[in-house]
Amino acid sequence: MTTPFGQSTVLGYPRIGANRELKKAVEAYWAGTIDTPELETTAAGLRAEVWQALRNARLDAIPSNTFSYYDHVLDTAVAVGAIPDRFERHGLSELDTYFAMARGVDAEPALELTKWFDTNYHYLVPEIADDLTFRAQPDKALREFAEATALGITTRPVLVGPATFLLLAKPSESSGRPFDRLGDLTDIYADILGRLADAGVEWVQLDEPAYVNDRSAEEIDALRAVYHRLAGLERRPQIFVATYFGELGDALPALLDSPIEALGVDLVAGEGNLARLAAAGPLRGKTIVAGLVDGHNIWRTDLRAAAATGATVTGLADHVAVSTSCSLLHVPVDLSVEKCLDPELYARLAFARQKVDEVVLLGKALRDGTAHLPEPLPPAPAAWRNASVRDRLAALSPADRQRGAYAERAAAQQARLALPDLPTTTIGSFPQTAELRKARAELRAGTLDQAGYAARMRAEVEHVIRLQEALGLDVLVHGEPERNDMVQYFGDQFDGFATTELGWVQSYGSRCVRPPIIYGDVARKAAMTVEWSAYAQSLTPRPVKGMLTGPVTILAWSFVRNDQPRADTADQVALALRDETVDLETAGIRVIQVDEPALRETLPLRKADQKAYLDWAVGAFRLATSGVADDTQIHTHLCYSEFGEVITAIDALDADVTSIEASRSKMEVLDDLAAIGYSRGVGPGVWDIHSPRVPSHDEVVGALRRAVAAVPAQRLWVNPDCGLKTRGYPEVEASLKRLVAAASVVRGS
Repeated sequence: MTTPFGQSTVLGYPRIGANRELKKAVEAYWAGTIDTPELETTAAGLRAEVWQALRNARLDAIPSNTFSYYDHVLDTAVAVGAIPDRFERHGLSELDTYFAMARGVDAEPALELTKWFDTNYHYLVPEIADDLTFRAQPDKALREFAEATALGITTRPVLVGPATFLLLAKPSESSGRPFDRLGDLTDIYADILGRLADAGVEWVQLDEPAYVNDRSAEEIDALRAVYHRLAGLERRPQIFVATYFGELGDALPALLDSPIEALGVDLVAGEGNLARLAAAGPLRGKTIVAGLVDGHNIWRTDLRAAAATGATVTGLADHVAVSTSCSLLHVPVDLSVEKCLDPELYARLAFARQKVDEVVLLGKALRDGTAHLPEPLPPAPAAWRNASVRDRLAALSPADRQRGAYAERAAAQQARLALPDLPTTTIGSFPQTAELRKARAELRAGTLDQAGYAARMRAEVEHVIRLQEALGLDVLVHGEPERNDMVQYFGDQFDGFATTELGWVQSYGSRCVRPPIIYGDVARKAAMTVEWSAYAQSLTPRPVKGMLTGPVTILAWSFVRNDQPRADTADQVALALRDETVDLETAGIRVIQVDEPALRETLPLRKADQKAYLDWAVGAFRLATSGVADDTQIHTHLCYSEFGEVITAIDALDADVTSIEASRSKMEVLDDLAAIGYSRGVGPGVWDIHSPRVPSHDEVVGALRRAVAAVPAQRLWVNPDCGLKTRGYPEVEASLKRLVAAASVVRGS
């Protein structure tokens, strides 16, 4: 007998805890202040809390194994035995080996970190060697299933599917294409499915989101073969293949052709999936899990429109279930704890807990009709529009996005800055110490006034400047002690933005952010960074960089209004930043960095849609940075993405200097830059700041020598991979000493 799938489900749920309990416990474990049993107790409590909340919300089908200490892709790597030898040979415990893969250990760098499709979540890239022997290790999934069962809750274990796992992986050195190992890995999944069946698992969810990207006929045929093989097993749970973040294209009929019992399709980001389902004809023997509630944004669902889409799907398949479009990992936990949002805005929002309620309501609507569904909300209030901003946008011309020729700019900048070959700098932030966080908390609580807060921040700025001078850095930063987050800090100072109190979302590992909400037209209220940068510059004769977050990244790391094109919102943000760059220049700042780490992140997953995005993304950056004189040097920074896919757009940004994360990927971005004839300044990161390791002298010198072999020293900058806010001062000082020393060695060679 088979167990029905149910009427309503979600593809995943936030795992950090409503108050970031998991973050705090994991970091305490790393610091050695709690032990493994205490960490596991905290984690088990969070899992139980989520499963019980989903059951109490009357969700029919509840996922498990979506919880993670660091990353669900890393969890799948462990489940299939894809653990590189370089981590296993250290004799660490199972848990510490897991964290070593995420953070590095001794002389071993961590696995590469990159973005999960078009989200701000970072996953650890599996590393596959030709001689790696996969092995089934589903202990985590089995433990969590048993925990839920003990609570009287039947769950559906979730794993990244085998095809997506290998498409996301990278080969270790001198190894072949990971996807060629798909047959071997499918055998391991067959073993895992058998073990799950033996434990009483009735349904398993295998996520295959890589197939919303453009895929070759070979890759689609391989997907079809995988699921014919797995669904043909005699001993297995029923298989639900989940896809999300876009349209499946030719992969949809390939999956429907296989004997799997259920297929999940995203009907929010992948509207074309509905036409594909209709073209497939009657879907006999299949459950279609319709992703009708947006798991990637925080706006309330138009439930009546979603129900109409669901009714169309119901006419195509034997059974239809309602789901979120993707995992709710990407939204905050619960709107009900937010007490300070404007009521007009609050009424239009839904966080993870509220989206579960929407899914349940839609599931009921498919069964009983739509009479109980609420009416759609009226249009946004007129007060959220800004006529002067719209007039400025309408008056823009191509000249507003253009600077002088680079050769002339470079000569003017060198005459003003007089920098050596291989100039050294950092990306912007310095450690956010406990003292800084305490000062912000006291300011919020009213126990520290604004003058006292400013004095503490100025003291920290002076400390950071003096430290950089002592270390011998060439271009300094003020350290950003006053900033809580590189996007929220600006959102707090823009009209059209709102900030939550507890709207935390996991970015990677224990790193959580509170994305602001863009609900109206964007305008700068007043100068935002000028005072801090000007003060820092007054302390030193060396150039100090002004630090801004770029328009594309502000959008990518916010929850963006959905009532106008994103290109329009990006230009509104760009105009506000343009005003800030001009004010920084007027205040004597001659180096300004406008960070765009999310440029690749928000690239559409289908090539046909990418040019339009890159056109407006590049245009917004250039609008933000083209108001300054040619002798003001514009930097940008990008990190943790596959930059080769947007390398021509990076060139089109026309920044004078581009710093790029490169240490974990062994400088591979330099080949991409060389291939397009990139001719401006570049700073490939030589120190992985997301690992607690202090790189050795030889390691940094070796990275720099590889860089100099690809880029002339006159155009090469020396910097870490990213900002230093998550690191401590001892490792920052030690690492920067090695960075400066390595630059000196390579200059002299």
